[in-house]
Amino acid sequence: MTPHRAIGAAFAIHGAVAGSLATRLPWIQDHLGLGATTLGLILLCPSIGAFVAMPMASRLSYRLGSATATRILLALWCLVLALPALAPVPAALVAVFLLYGAAAGMCDVVMNAHGVVLERHLRRPIISGLHGRWCLGSLAGGGLGILAAHTGTDARAHLGAMALLLLVMGVVAGRGLLHDDMTANGSSAEAPAPRRFALPPRAVLAIGVVGFCGTFVEGASSNWAAVYLTEVAAAGPGMAAAGYTVFMLCMAGARLAGDRLVHRFGPVTVVRAGGALAVVGGIIVVAARTPLLCVAGFALIGLGVATIVPLVFAQAGHVGPTPGEGVAGVATITYLSGLTAPAVTGWVAGGISYPAAFGMITGVAVLMVLLATAMRPRVRQAPAVELTPAGV
Repeated sequence: MTPHRAIGAAFAIHGAVAGSLATRLPWIQDHLGLGATTLGLILLCPSIGAFVAMPMASRLSYRLGSATATRILLALWCLVLALPALAPVPAALVAVFLLYGAAAGMCDVVMNAHGVVLERHLRRPIISGLHGRWCLGSLAGGGLGILAAHTGTDARAHLGAMALLLLVMGVVAGRGLLHDDMTANGSSAEAPAPRRFALPPRAVLAIGVVGFCGTFVEGASSNWAAVYLTEVAAAGPGMAAAGYTVFMLCMAGARLAGDRLVHRFGPVTVVRAGGALAVVGGIIVVAARTPLLCVAGFALIGLGVATIVPLVFAQAGHVGPTPGEGVAGVATITYLSGLTAPAVTGWVAGGISYPAAFGMITGVAVLMVLLATAMRPRVRQAPAVELTPAGV
């Protein structure tokens, strides 16, 4: 397995873990007798765990090398998948979800840092395609979860089996990762050690703001698409679910094509065009009152924001003190955005209206277009080397 395919498989496995758990949350809610409000509060725990743990990931990536750190954290992430269904009481579920979020966030950082290292060696964009593979993995894991739920399979058996299967797949993929010695700077040359708790470096703050906008639009749209279709466009359950599905499929397709677009047009143009597309989609969503038009609007939003987060991670990895520290810095900002976007959207929708909430989201997309120049390439190329899998 080539290093590019290996890290792509790691992204897909990471997505499959997230997709698998998402489909079994109703089982966990019923098993523990959780109300909607209690479950909503508990579901904040993964984001809190990730937000706290991610700034420490760059140090781990530096000390172990991004390949070794990716293998370890991906294995932990897979194993933690089995735990939520085993929680005997809500308090235990809180602790499990904090660990789940910490493992997810740290693994996300080191995977992207490793992708930046490989991108430097290949001297061509690959990060968007890796995030596209994450989407495909999430859809695959979610599809298997839906099948398990439909057949009445106990979530403890389903998630335990998925954890073991994905762990084995992760071990196999890990053997093909690029050998990057003991540093995360893309070479064996000495580099300053990152801080133990890496807050966003000044060099990546502007990039992080672009990521904040992109994640805000993505998180708010994905979380509220089905509700918006139901409440505003009077869509039935099937059409409401289709809104989210179409949004995610457009995200996956655009991310898989994103590297070619970046290679041809550059990141500034891709971010600017993507933001403009999201603005058009947001305007359609706000103005439309029929399900089909709303779904079309969400499809355009998905296409528009798809490449933003991958490009932000890649650019921050290139301009940060090390790839791990740069990625950790913007990941902290984007996760904060992902944590706040659904709640802020709900407050505006409840206080004013759903169209007003998506008018606000469209305004954030406009800001993203205006800030696109922060994505101007400032890449420190690594010397061309033979790509050696880390397991060799």
